[in-house]
Amino acid sequence: MSDGGEFGYIARRLAPLAGKGALGLLDDAALIEPPAGERLLVSADTLVAGRHFLIEDGLRLAARRALRVNLSDLAAMAARPLGYLCCVTWPDEASDSDRAAFAEGLAEDQALFGVSLLGGDTTRGPGPLTITITVLGSAPAGKAVLRSGAQPGDVLLVTGAIGDGRLGLQAALGELDIDADEARALRQRYRLPDPRLEAGKALQRFANAAVDVSDGLIADAGHLALASGLALDIDLEAVRLSDAARSWRVRRPDPVVATAWLASGGDDYELACAVAPADVEGFMAACQAVDLPATPLGAFSHGKGVSTRWGAEPVKVDRAGFTHF
Repeated sequence: MSDGGEFGYIARRLAPLAGKGALGLLDDAALIEPPAGERLLVSADTLVAGRHFLIEDGLRLAARRALRVNLSDLAAMAARPLGYLCCVTWPDEASDSDRAAFAEGLAEDQALFGVSLLGGDTTRGPGPLTITITVLGSAPAGKAVLRSGAQPGDVLLVTGAIGDGRLGLQAALGELDIDADEARALRQRYRLPDPRLEAGKALQRFANAAVDVSDGLIADAGHLALASGLALDIDLEAVRLSDAARSWRVRRPDPVVATAWLASGGDDYELACAVAPADVEGFMAACQAVDLPATPLGAFSHGKGVSTRWGAEPVKVDRAGFTHF
């Protein structure tokens, strides 16, 4: 690195991002203590250029996306973020301006989400750019929401709109025939997802189980059923779509096939939750209070596996979501 080497970059670009417990990024590890009466939650994700983000979007957006998709894991467990560690493998051709833009992106979203850098590592290699972020959060003892808590009879509720992530990637690749303004909105949803941290209190109060929708609604909701030892029925006709997604679907020859495609695409970073029938209205009202709609899409029952339908008609879905292998 020509900007003072690795340690110069850390001192000039990353140390200003460091928060309490990071020890100025001068030691081998951070010292973290969760608030009294709370438990520590830890999650990590790796993002690889060309697979999880588009390098042509720039390093500022890459940093922000990487932080946000990790914060989404904390949102799914009703945790509030405390900080994060960031490890980056820079390709040999990365420039000083690339590394500066990356740090600027982290700083922008640190301020937005109230988190700070706690440590990490930076190195270089032949590429591609690889970003690994480990997020730390906390939740009151006994209040973290797990995937395994769904009960027979619970209703599946999903926040926000589904399908924008998959359509946004298609729009960013120039593969979507849609109005320019709608394409712009979809691209933004893909590039900068919103971790639903504001739903934390609603989850803690009403949800028995939850997961973030990163790999596809059908697949991720199925993780709740699997972890809870239950079956799940999903009504695709009830899936909430954005205006842009509805505009895209109306141009498709089969709305059922189109909706199934949207529901198995991933990158939405909404929350799928299991809520007892008596608490559904309360959960929806609590979400609406923070301007986050929630939609009932199905129910959990004794048994195993995920079934999908369109109203009363069964629907066969060949691919439930994205997988790396």
